[in-house]
Amino acid sequence: MTTSPESTTPASASATVGDPAFAASLAEIVRLSRDVGDPANDLVILAEGNTSVRTSGGRMLVKASGANLATAVDDDFVEVELEALMHLVRDGSGDDADVATGLAAATTWGTKRPSVESLLHAVCQSIPAVTTVIHTHPTPVNALLCSRQAEALVAGSLFPDQIVVLGRHQLLVPYVDPGLPLAHHVLTEIERFTAENGTHPRVVYLRNHGMFALGTRSDEAVQITAMAVKSARVLLGALSAGGPVHLDQANADRIDTRPDELLRRRLLAEAADGSTPADH
Repeated sequence: MTTSPESTTPASASATVGDPAFAASLAEIVRLSRDVGDPANDLVILAEGNTSVRTSGGRMLVKASGANLATAVDDDFVEVELEALMHLVRDGSGDDADVATGLAAATTWGTKRPSVESLLHAVCQSIPAVTTVIHTHPTPVNALLCSRQAEALVAGSLFPDQIVVLGRHQLLVPYVDPGLPLAHHVLTEIERFTAENGTHPRVVYLRNHGMFALGTRSDEAVQITAMAVKSARVLLGALSAGGPVHLDQANADRIDTRPDELLRRRLLAEAADGSTPADH
């Protein structure tokens, strides 16, 4: 692990430096970010997108502002206190200066500035089951999010594997100024979604912006991202062929609760580093 000199590391991070668990989390987010940022995947370009992974003590590692996922190194990430950021989000009334001060105060490791989208990562990471969040701008997804057909992304289920990986329902929110206003709005929408559906969304689509994948582990967040991209491609094709035909509600609900599909969902979530879970 390569870290900044101890003299430039925040004093509150002294217990973090040299911690094997922290070193493993840092290595994981670097690997994850480079995979997500690979140009061949068409998920992000330049400094687009960001990633986060949960660490111990109610903290998360998140990409720093301006860093490039494809070339990410250890120093392109910072660790922040989740509850400190959630205090800002819940209040929702801070201005840009308040956000900058709050992000700096919440930083426990690293020398760069956390992205303002760290606030939305904190909202997602505050869900107990979520440990990994990937924010990307995939071309097929954004083609729909920037069109009059954005609602079609969440209008229904098109095929079984979409349900297995993305869940029965996903969340679409309107364009909101990134940073505190967006994080505050998404927090409200996730709470509403969870109350209505009995579970948190695995995908949050942001109109005219991009998507967030919420995973219980890194591999699952990657799978969610990949399936959201495939679903967008299928939807674009269906729209060009006369319009999508969704699975009826009874069949979609059955897929979401079938024992064999629940097993496959678990196997997919547990699959590690390129292993191939059993198919139908």
